[in-house]
Amino acid sequence: MLDTGTFDAEEFSRTPFGNISPSETPIAAEAQRASQVLHPGGNNAVPRPREQRVITIANQKGGVGKTTTAVNLAAALAVQGMRVLVVDLDPQGNASTALGIPHHSGIPSSYELLIGECTVRDAIQQSPHNERLLCIPATIDLAGAEIELVSMVAREGRLKAAIQEANLAGYDIDYVMIDCPPSLGLLTVNALVAAKEVLIPIQCEYYALEGVGQLLRNIGLVQAHLNPELHVSTVVLTMYDGRTKLADQVAEEVRGHFGDAVLRSVIPRSVKVSEAPGYGMTVLDYDPGSRGAMSYLDAGREMASKAATANNERGQ
Repeated sequence: MLDTGTFDAEEFSRTPFGNISPSETPIAAEAQRASQVLHPGGNNAVPRPREQRVITIANQKGGVGKTTTAVNLAAALAVQGMRVLVVDLDPQGNASTALGIPHHSGIPSSYELLIGECTVRDAIQQSPHNERLLCIPATIDLAGAEIELVSMVAREGRLKAAIQEANLAGYDIDYVMIDCPPSLGLLTVNALVAAKEVLIPIQCEYYALEGVGQLLRNIGLVQAHLNPELHVSTVVLTMYDGRTKLADQVAEEVRGHFGDAVLRSVIPRSVKVSEAPGYGMTVLDYDPGSRGAMSYLDAGREMASKAATANNERGQ
């Protein structure tokens, strides 16, 4: 097993294999990227966004990799130098679990934030795995928030106001990633109003696009009435199994439907990705050299680079 912690590139270059480019050998490429996870910085850092990017990860269909994508993309950006806040809006609190954040009842959480009982400064916690990775956890109390929000003034914009307060509180946050529940209720509407971008994870399985049409209609309604800046900026293909023809067919169908919004980097089916939350970790902390970690690292870099390129083109 390669010890990436003691890897010496200069010494390696003097070996018989030193002239082999990482692009020529998958093992070398994975070793190089694992080293980037363990030792971020330098030329490998992703471009910092010109302004804070608020991204809602949404798909009302369950089991598509929403939470997994939210926490692992956040971790991928954090290890590459970004300061990232994950807002857990799912009462199950799985994103909080994966980031190693306590989220039992009584802890200040996204529930208290939405109903106005606490501030961002009260609710925000730092992940024990990365000082640049922050989280506002979700507790089971959030399950009742849908009912309580109905009678509140400006109920759709309460999360947006809280995130703006986070900026005023002095947090230098590059990315806000909002993990939604698998529904299209008021919690998801709050997330859509708070964000400028929507990221849709779509699994490479049969009926992959089923239900996405309803999500797009809801995004259109929010865009028309509450948040004109909202748009689908990113689509991530998850649970990709290259051994099956079905995965390629689904990928082709999704790319045909969403075009350039679909990342080239796909997330494979991975045991390591599934195991990581059980240890209160993202896959980048649990096994930084695994295929899952490499895929999310690539996806995070691609997502950041695409936005930087688009901004440069608009600026010219």
